[in-house]
Amino acid sequence: MRIESFREGALLAIDQIRANKFRSGLTILGIVVGVATVMAMSAMIQGIRSSVVDEMEAVGPKNFMVARFNFNDVRLVSHDGPPWGSNPPLTLEEARRIRQLPAIRTTIAAIDLNGEFVYGRQRLSSVTIAGRENGWTNYSNADMIAGHDMLLNDVRAANPVVLLSEPLAETLFGSLDPIGRTLRISGKPFQIIGVFRMSESIFSSLNRNLAIMPYTSAVKHLGTRPEQLSVLTVVAANATQDEAMDQVTTLLRTMRGLRPMDENNFAVIRQEEFLNTFNRITSVFFMVMLALSSVALMVGGVGVIAIMMIAVTERTREIGIRKAIGATRREILWQFLFEAVTVTCIGAIIGMLIGAGVAYLVAAFTPIPASVPFSAIVAALAMAATAGVLFGMWPAWRAARMDPVEALRYE
Repeated sequence: MRIESFREGALLAIDQIRANKFRSGLTILGIVVGVATVMAMSAMIQGIRSSVVDEMEAVGPKNFMVARFNFNDVRLVSHDGPPWGSNPPLTLEEARRIRQLPAIRTTIAAIDLNGEFVYGRQRLSSVTIAGRENGWTNYSNADMIAGHDMLLNDVRAANPVVLLSEPLAETLFGSLDPIGRTLRISGKPFQIIGVFRMSESIFSSLNRNLAIMPYTSAVKHLGTRPEQLSVLTVVAANATQDEAMDQVTTLLRTMRGLRPMDENNFAVIRQEEFLNTFNRITSVFFMVMLALSSVALMVGGVGVIAIMMIAVTERTREIGIRKAIGATRREILWQFLFEAVTVTCIGAIIGMLIGAGVAYLVAAFTPIPASVPFSAIVAALAMAATAGVLFGMWPAWRAARMDPVEALRYE
């Protein structure tokens, strides 16, 4: 009997939508907007997250960074300065000693900065520059496609040489061969010795203009402070990440003379921490979009109440007849409640189709591999059904409480 009531309620809801297309369309519009927003946001966040995970896998999931402080824990601080302000910077001697540990395959000294690139009439401001040691490709998913990589002597002598990403070389030189040419970086001349190509990912697409140079050159020619040095650490194949991190921590605490009760005055940063930071940031955006979609659902819910109240009024005699021939209050309540759920679920299905379409367009025309997770589909349907129950309860209760005699007199 309950299944028949559901079926009847769904058919009556569809008939109501057909009979009042404009009114019904406005009613479910809020539901459509809310669900489509949640679906599209979920798809984009899922796509970006999968790119982060893929990038971590590409450069080695066991690798980690040693730095003066943990970038993921940066917070607003008082006038006394940040809590890590008293941490001594990493030194080249510490980086060399870390490389000699049994659990470490190699290390790469790193300094990151920005600079202005000028060649002829071409001028690019704020290009990302990665100061690295030779062997930097052990920590980066990149391949040389022209020229050659920087050499050990380039790092030791702080030679003014630079490697350009393929998009950056095309922007500055077009079809010309950039190898051997000289450009100015923040006013200083640098010779181009190679062009590299990063693996395809959302980050390589968003950060197309990237240059690599010896970190010593960044310090000597561009005035970068050596205190910004960090150490990219590649774990040996026969060692675990925890084992390598323990060895690095023990070494640095010993070299810095820290006592057992002293806190670390350096940071050992897992790649997973960058993923956790990303999740925290995107969760804020997701909550904002969820709040906006909830407003749309509220508007749609008010419309559901309105259309169901109109339906109850228009079908007063029908309700009276059904009660007169034995329909119970529960049956009337379920009928109208299921009509409301049907209306919201139709809006949810349309919203899911629109959200999936937006995700497809984002994946096709942007570097974000957006994909709709199954959990978002379940959440959208559950959200629509819940909205139908909540906003359809009052009209359904009003119909169920209607006096059959008064209903039969209604004209």
